[in-house]
Formats: sequence, structure tokens, C-alpha cells
Amino acid sequence: MKPAPQHNPAPTIDAARRAFRSGDVGATERICAEILARSAGDAAAWQLLTETALQRGRHDAAMVSADRAVALAPQDPIAHVLQAKCLFFGGETAKALAAAEAAASRAGAADALDAVGAMFGLLGLHAQAKGLFARAVAIKTDEPQYLFNLAATERMTGALADAESHCDAAIAFQKQYALAHYLRSDLRIQTAANNHVDEMEALLRDGGLSGPDEVLLRFALGKECEDLERYDRAYDHIAAGCQLQHALLRVDPARALAEIDQIMGAHNRDWIKSAPAGYASAAPVFVAGLPRTGTTLIERIIASHPAMRSVGETSAFANVMQRAMADRSAKADPAMIGRRYIENASALRVPPATRFVDKTLDNYLYCGLIHTALPNAKIILVRRHPLDACWAMLKAHFRGKFLFSYDQVEVADYYLAFRRLARHWKVTLSPDVLMEIDYEEVVRDQSGTSRRMIDFVGLDWDDEVLRFHASQVPSATASAVQVRRPIYTSSIGKWRHHADRLGPLRQRLVREIPESELQ
Repeated sequence: MKPAPQHNPAPTIDAARRAFRSGDVGATERICAEILARSAGDAAAWQLLTETALQRGRHDAAMVSADRAVALAPQDPIAHVLQAKCLFFGGETAKALAAAEAAASRAGAADALDAVGAMFGLLGLHAQAKGLFARAVAIKTDEPQYLFNLAATERMTGALADAESHCDAAIAFQKQYALAHYLRSDLRIQTAANNHVDEMEALLRDGGLSGPDEVLLRFALGKECEDLERYDRAYDHIAAGCQLQHALLRVDPARALAEIDQIMGAHNRDWIKSAPAGYASAAPVFVAGLPRTGTTLIERIIASHPAMRSVGETSAFANVMQRAMADRSAKADPAMIGRRYIENASALRVPPATRFVDKTLDNYLYCGLIHTALPNAKIILVRRHPLDACWAMLKAHFRGKFLFSYDQVEVADYYLAFRRLARHWKVTLSPDVLMEIDYEEVVRDQSGTSRRMIDFVGLDWDDEVLRFHASQVPSATASAVQVRRPIYTSSIGKWRHHADRLGPLRQRLVREIPESELQ
């Protein structure tokens, strides 16, 4: 007798989920395709295909999959969350909010509440996100992810003691939870009597950490050791974190530098003069600059004026511009881009006809485009001492952004490219459109520089501007903790503690910056 033929079992949705959790997007898609070939109405498979399409940057495909998932499982809150995410990344902010609210109305289980909370956080609605995360934690008190998400939102809303307590709880359940260690290290200035250096260094000695987790612990240790004025140990941990992160990324730094050169070549005065008319019915304020250079401080000062609101870091302008240029069926004229930007940036957090400030950092790449699309917009570029700026970037972990910031030479090269770009915008745009401000100047003369900025954006003076640190508005930036304190001088000159170890950085900077400016 012939042996019976062996049949491999049909792949299951659980196998697809395991593949997705492991990061194998291709295997996830193959398994989902096989599942849908057998049963085209499997909503869970369509949900996973939404996730994989988003990871690949295929937003149209993601939207199709999300719509199918919602049609097949209209009561499933996760399907609505994925639909909201697709709409958000597609520039449909108001529709994304409607989908998120549909998800919230259907969410009862802890995992659904946590997912919906994350979507509200993505929308910048942190008070709503906080409530959803708190409900998830109340249902399942021992889930580290839910505790961490609640803590992260509490940090944004200024509830720093609560955030530390929830980080402590998450770490108690999962001692190697590197994200929680990293968040906790930043919630306050650590002291000799109350810090986590020994705890985190013990985790490093124990081993068994993934590369990304070790990176986060190294940066957390660098921050705490610097707080404790253990500068050599701080540098050692930061250097180790940078080296490991740089190896994990394997990016080509020349691409980002080439992008800046291309922008300077294309977006000049002649180009701006020849551009069609933009959308002149709004006058937003853009605050842009390199990370950790004082942009959040400037944003909070301006947004503390009663006539202003903040929309935070939206990436809305870049998203609208890129979508418009990708849509070959529509003419991507500046007025259309400007109007759509205003609609999307202000959809959730700004009352009608109210002016707002947008603090998306890398809008410094788009100053020319912003001016053509929004001719009445005001742009403030923030600068900081070269060595302080570069050291501040080197010691921070940006979780997938600013990939140049993990190597001394690469961060110096990008700083110099940004400096050239800022000079280009200064000669390309008129002084009533573009203002440059130095972080150190704001620290030295808060009142005088604040008055200059308020005058530049066209507002009457209000003393509330000087009380920016008392604002209850959430902040989702890397400086969310610092901006809840009055202006302080302790961040000026921090590079000096590591001057003897920043040789490669200084040597690269001095190629274009006079030695006198590096003192």
C-alpha cells in the first residue's frame, strides 16, 4: 500500500499574527493571502493586511484593507482603529477622529481600550487617550504595556509623579521593560538619594537584552548619570548607545545631506516669485529647527498668548504636500496645499478662525513651500550653540527619527547642512516671513525675546506669554518635562563636561564654523 499523502495544515490567523509580531511582514502577507483565498470574509486577515500595508507605506492599499475589515466586522473596535490610522496618515484628520470615536464607542476589553487610546494619542487628543489608558489599566492592572502607555500620556499632560508611579509598576512586572526605564529616567532630575543607575546597570550586567532594549537603557543611564554629575559614566553609556544604535540602523547619511542640497538648489527666490498664488486666508505660525535646540520652549511661549493655540508636532504640512504631489488626478497647486493643510492641522484642536502654532521640527525643509502655500504664515527657525546642539542630539534617542544623531561626525555634518539651509532661507524669504531666534538669547532675555516674537507674529503683547510653564496644554515632544519649568540656564554649556571626548564633532564643525563661535 502507498502511504497516505502528507498534507501541510492550512496556515491560521494565529500563525499570521506570530509572523507579524516577529517583524516578518512578507510571511504575514503570504499567510493572510492563503487565508483569504479560502475565506475572503476573514476580517482578522484584512486587519493584518492593513498593518502590513501601513508598514510598507502603501496607504491606499491599507485603506482598502481597513475598509474591508470594518465592513466585515462593524462591531470590532480594532477594525475602526485601523481605519482611523489609515485616514490619519492619509491626511483625513476629521474622518480619522470619527473612526476613532466609533472605535471608542465599541471598546470594552482592556486590549481594545489600549488600542483606541493609542489612536487618540496619535491624533494629539491626549486627555481622551489618558482616560482610555486608565480604563485599560483598571481592567488589567498587571499588564506592563497598558501601564507604560498610561505613564507616557501622563508625561505629556504634566502628571509627572503619576507617570513615574506607573513606570515603576510596569517595571515591577517586567524588569527589562526598556521603554519604561527610558521614560522614567526623563521624568525628573535624578538625585543621589533617588535614582535608578544601579538598577539599570545590573540589567546590563545580567545580559539577555535585545539590541534596541540595550540602546534605550544606555540612553536612560546617560541621562541619569549626567543628572548626578557622573560625567565620564554618562558619556560612556551614551557612546555605547550611539554605537549600537548606529550599527542597528545602517543608514546612508549622504541621502539626508543631498536632500538639503536639492532643496537649496530648487527653492530659490526666482522659484518663489514664479509660483502660483497660495492660500491667503490663514496665518499659522511655524516653529522649526533641529531637535533639542529649544523649539518646544519657543512654541510654548507663543502658544501661551490667549489668541494662539498649539497643534503640536503634526507633520500635517509634509503629509498634505506629499499626498497632493502623489495624486496625479489633481493639480497640486499651492493654494490647494495650503487650504488642505489648514483643514487637517486645525481639525481637532483649534476653534474656527483661531490662529495656531505648528511645531513640526523638520518643517525647516519646507520653508519655501510653506511660504508659497501659505503666504501669510510666519516661520521661526530656532538655533542653538553648535556644540550644545550636537551634544543634546547625541545623548537623546529619537525612536526612528533623526537618524544622523548617533555619530559625532554625522551629527556635525547634518548640523552644518541645517546651518547652510537656514542661511539660504534667510536670503530667500523676507524678514516679515522668517525670523531666526537663538535659544541662548531666549534664556538670557526671556522678556525681550518673547516681545520680539509676539510682535513678529503680529499679536499685541500679553503677560501670559511669560508664564508659559504654567500652561496645562499637553506636550508630546522630547522636552515635555522641561517646558513645565520656568526658564533655566543649566542646559547651556553642557558639552563642556565632555569636551575632551567630542574631538571628532568639533573637528568637523570647525571646517565651516569659526573657532570663536565654538567657545
